[in-house]
Amino acid sequence: MVHEASPASTSRPPAQREQWSGQFGFIMAAVGSAIGLGNIWRFPGVAYTNGGGAFMIPYVVALLTAGIPMLLLDYALGHRYQGSTPAVFRRISKKFEFLGWMKVLVCFVITAYYAVILAWALRYVGFSATLSWKDDPTGFFVGAFLQASDPGVNNGIVPGIFWPLVGIWIAIGVVMALGVAKGIEKANKFFIPLLVIIFVALVIRAITLPGASEGLNALFTPNWGALADPSVWIAAYSQIFFSLSVGFGIMVTYSSYLRRKSNIVPTGLVTGFANSSFELLAGLGVFATLGFMAAQQGVGVGELEGLTGVGLSFMTFPQVISMMPGGPVFGIIFFTSLLIAGFTSMLSLTQVLSAAVQEKFNVGRRLASVIVVVLDGLVSVLIFTSTDGLNVLDTVDKFINEIGVVMCAVITCILIAFVVKRMPLLRSHLNFNSRLHLGKWWYACIAVVIPIILGIMMVITVVDLLTNGYGGYPTGFLYKYGWVMVLLVVVGSFLFTVIPWRTPVDDFDAMEYHGAEATPGMNDSPTVTGNTGPYTRELMGLTGPRKPGTYNPGKEI
Repeated sequence: MVHEASPASTSRPPAQREQWSGQFGFIMAAVGSAIGLGNIWRFPGVAYTNGGGAFMIPYVVALLTAGIPMLLLDYALGHRYQGSTPAVFRRISKKFEFLGWMKVLVCFVITAYYAVILAWALRYVGFSATLSWKDDPTGFFVGAFLQASDPGVNNGIVPGIFWPLVGIWIAIGVVMALGVAKGIEKANKFFIPLLVIIFVALVIRAITLPGASEGLNALFTPNWGALADPSVWIAAYSQIFFSLSVGFGIMVTYSSYLRRKSNIVPTGLVTGFANSSFELLAGLGVFATLGFMAAQQGVGVGELEGLTGVGLSFMTFPQVISMMPGGPVFGIIFFTSLLIAGFTSMLSLTQVLSAAVQEKFNVGRRLASVIVVVLDGLVSVLIFTSTDGLNVLDTVDKFINEIGVVMCAVITCILIAFVVKRMPLLRSHLNFNSRLHLGKWWYACIAVVIPIILGIMMVITVVDLLTNGYGGYPTGFLYKYGWVMVLLVVVGSFLFTVIPWRTPVDDFDAMEYHGAEATPGMNDSPTVTGNTGPYTRELMGLTGPRKPGTYNPGKEI
């Protein structure tokens, strides 16, 4: 089957698409993306404030009904349509290319401020060796280190953040330029085992501290009454969703580098449960340490402040490090863990940008890496290394994560389930080469559970922001760095859509690449776009002979 070249494309063909060296390399990269800063500084506090041990019930439910289903949807989209996020959604329908660019721009914004946190962690590895914060970790972080000003007041660039941040971007650029297999994959194969080893060492040290048991009791003692509170369930879905890096292009991009015959469904389960296992490990380490701190101060764990986010990592933990025997070593391990977890996640965010630039403008990986690092790095350096950087970071993170990311995921689910109706096709695609097959419960998760839960989350957030503002910041400041940032992402997605493609993006035919036998009864060839066909009885295993590997009800989950 031959198709005419896209009128928007040039005669020069794109380079052959890169691939992971194998299934293990992909798993390491996917786990590296999922395990990030939020696993260490967000999950323990969220669990503690939402029912303690009882929180694990809604958490597991959210993992099984939202996290893993959305992860598998991303895998199916990327693997079937073999492209960057904008290319994938264009190949589904030219009308929806904008959604791919919306995800790319969300990643652009997140990467810009994510890099700054890595620069902080890098500096704090050194600060830990000498306990530079002395008796006032909060004052040191906000004052001496960040030189933080009032919201909207910019007193210039802070050199102590500027140069480490430049170093982070150079390191990211080097790994990106090396490629998917030789760069990103090898980095994750080295860093993820290292992260697990040093974090296990940190947890072992933490649980042997005096008072550690009180901290663990505070975290895991169940408050069963919390299960009747809808906000606890929303918190669980929120944690799973943000922690797994789903819905905004990362896993779509990563899965597009899988080989044609890949065992996808079990891979999604491994990634999901590995991420959650690390979160539980982080909970042990964080609350054992907080239990020690509470014991030293003669207060209950519940009376401590700064149990999540930036406050936990850069204010509370330095205070604990100063109190404990061997504190400098503990501090070096902790901030090295933050640095590694954040670095592997940042690689995945940056790859979303690089892949889109490569395919849209038909440039090589190295040039695309330079373009992305220079443009995103400039935004990162100019905005987030200023004395106003902490305020801007806090605001942008709130709006882009809880509105931008969630909006992308909701639109994706509605589009796939109800507009183009590709759920049966994508399920059969996932099942064809997988040893474990996905059941029809997946439809309900994508079409009903995720849009409703995330939609409620987004509405609650928007109403609260409009009514109460955020963080005590001035209204004008919130509009400038919050609402306007979200608006720029939306408008920018349509602007990038109208730019002509310099690669023959429309020539790709999933039916040719993967083989029509991978989707019996289905046809989403470009010549019949929108015709998903009947979900055949053969595929359902109801009657007639089956082709080996197409479907086995005994292996269905």
